[in-house]
Amino acid sequence: MAMRMSGMMSGMDTESIIQQLVEAKSTKLNKTKKAQIKVNWKQDAWKELNTKLKNLQSKYLSNMRFSTAYSKKTTKVSNSSIVSVITGENAMNGVQSLQVKQLAKTGYLTGKELKNAAGNKANYTALTKLSDMGVTEAGTFNVKTASGSVDINVDGNTTISDVLSKLKDAGLNASFDTKNQRFFVLSKESGASNDFSLTASDANGAAALSALGLQVNLNEDKASLAEYQKFAGYYVEGDPNQTRANMQDMIDASVASRVKAYVDRYKTLQANLKTADEKMQELQNKYDDPLDAVENYAQEIETLNAQIAQWEEDKNAADDAEKAKLDEKIAEAKENVADLTAKKKDAEAIDSYMDKIGKLNGQIDDVEKYVTVTSETVDGVTTYSGTATPDLIKEESDKFYAKASYAAQVMKSYDPSDKTSTGATKVSGQDAIITLNGAEFTNNTNVFEINGLTFTALSDSNPDETVSVTTQNDTDGIYDMIKNFLKEYNSIINEMDKLYNASSAKGYEPLLSEEKEAMSDSEVEEYEKKIKDSILRRDSNLSDVSSKMRQVMAAGIMVNGKTMYLSDFGIGTLGYFSAPDNEKNAYHIDGDPDDGDTSGNADKLKSMIANDPDTVISFFTKLSQNLYGKMSDMSKSINGYRSFGSFYDDKKMKSDYDNYASKIKEQETKLNAYEDKWYKKFAKMETALAKMQKNATAVTGLLGGQ
Repeated sequence: MAMRMSGMMSGMDTESIIQQLVEAKSTKLNKTKKAQIKVNWKQDAWKELNTKLKNLQSKYLSNMRFSTAYSKKTTKVSNSSIVSVITGENAMNGVQSLQVKQLAKTGYLTGKELKNAAGNKANYTALTKLSDMGVTEAGTFNVKTASGSVDINVDGNTTISDVLSKLKDAGLNASFDTKNQRFFVLSKESGASNDFSLTASDANGAAALSALGLQVNLNEDKASLAEYQKFAGYYVEGDPNQTRANMQDMIDASVASRVKAYVDRYKTLQANLKTADEKMQELQNKYDDPLDAVENYAQEIETLNAQIAQWEEDKNAADDAEKAKLDEKIAEAKENVADLTAKKKDAEAIDSYMDKIGKLNGQIDDVEKYVTVTSETVDGVTTYSGTATPDLIKEESDKFYAKASYAAQVMKSYDPSDKTSTGATKVSGQDAIITLNGAEFTNNTNVFEINGLTFTALSDSNPDETVSVTTQNDTDGIYDMIKNFLKEYNSIINEMDKLYNASSAKGYEPLLSEEKEAMSDSEVEEYEKKIKDSILRRDSNLSDVSSKMRQVMAAGIMVNGKTMYLSDFGIGTLGYFSAPDNEKNAYHIDGDPDDGDTSGNADKLKSMIANDPDTVISFFTKLSQNLYGKMSDMSKSINGYRSFGSFYDDKKMKSDYDNYASKIKEQETKLNAYEDKWYKKFAKMETALAKMQKNATAVTGLLGGQ
């Protein structure tokens, strides 16, 4: 802001005079600013009300206009400790009888506490080897789960961590508790079909299971017993060929599975071999002659670096000419070092690829021991197929024979009455069983979805106890939905009446900053509140929205050929003289315990929901449709006036606000020019007075005055 010095010659307070002139001229500007503030307050009031109207539409009317919103049912059980029930939309009303025969269980094996050689509690960790646990020979045990059968091969170098990984890969959850020195193994899902078995394929496999504490008395492990019995049934003593014939389908399936796996591996190996060979050839083609051994490059680089170091030292005693020669030698040697380093790196890469190619060829040879692979290329796409070699067929056949032979040995010594504990325990997986109205249902979990109801079995402590399951219309749910809707509607309609009928704030205008400075904060707040409370007084838009909503609520609706009103359901407004101010359009439900005005009346709505729900649903569905449609019409987009979803002219208000902003800027520019004009005028007057004083002083001097 420019510094102005005025009134020095005239002795007048020109600053004060100009400010008074500007203040008189600023009335129009202040009026515009206050008008803009009012528009802003009006926008805020409508935004708040608009949000409430939209919530009424989305939270209540959007759902209540469909009959499915009233399809509320509830189910009660006579003993909630035995079963719980969730009621679906399609549940049928009625009373049913239910019994929980047994709960679903998850197959769960708790291993034996592991001991050391001295018979004391062991201190094994994940890195402990089976050889440390007394197992040195290679053996196999089988894991069978719902997802398939997997053989696990172990030996003395196998660690506890390896065993856990293999159990998990086989489809089980498994852990080893170092504190308790026990394995814990369980199925991933409950139910009989998801149970698992752990069976030895040979004596060494059995020794491994025993050392790991995973051997369970077969009378406690239904799944493992069944697996042993199955394979023992394939065995024909003294005739291995017949044994193999009995298992031929299993052998063929296992062979086919391994062939597929080997062919997939062969395809991957060939792709990796091609990539490695191409990269090696690419490096070899960079050089005219074959690369020397890596050691030769390393030796040459070492020699050159030694020369460079010596030359750097010689420079200290050399003259300028000699130093220049040494610098040339050093630069040339460094270039040679860089070139040799690059060649050494390439040579190392070539050696690495050659080693990789050798390993890949070895792996391919391993595959070809078991599978004869053939390939066919069509349109650049190569497909592979394979047939099993005699080695693969014999290996699989021998494996199944050994397993059947060992299973036969196990079953020879099996005693159904033997209850001797091995230290490990097994909870067998089982299905849940319930009977509903005499019909039996089984499931691998305790949750049953039957005819719109979801039952969760909780206890099978008394399988003969009959539980009554009663499904009926949820009268309270429908009643509460209608009641909550009316509560929300009343809140909005009362607020609109209050805003429309607000006391006049005539004579009150918004305060500008300088006006607020002369008042306390509380005084400013009270002053502005009076204006804000009346900002929508007699608002035509507000009156239109309120009137149309009230018309829909009061209108009759045709139900089964009869025109019905809210009053037919015990819902109405209070008398004109009974209702408080601005609550004359609010609806009350007769018999509503939360409504002090109508709680003593008979509850007609609840009675009709219980006795004639179809009429209630039909009426309130159509009422909600009508009100939803009317509110949608009132909140349609109008070009230049309102946006979609707005019940007021939001675009017009924003335009008015922006126009006031432009006017304020224009008026401030004019006012500043007006102020500058007066400063210039008074400045000219001061200049003229100064000249007059100067001339008068000169004349006085000529006349000999002091």
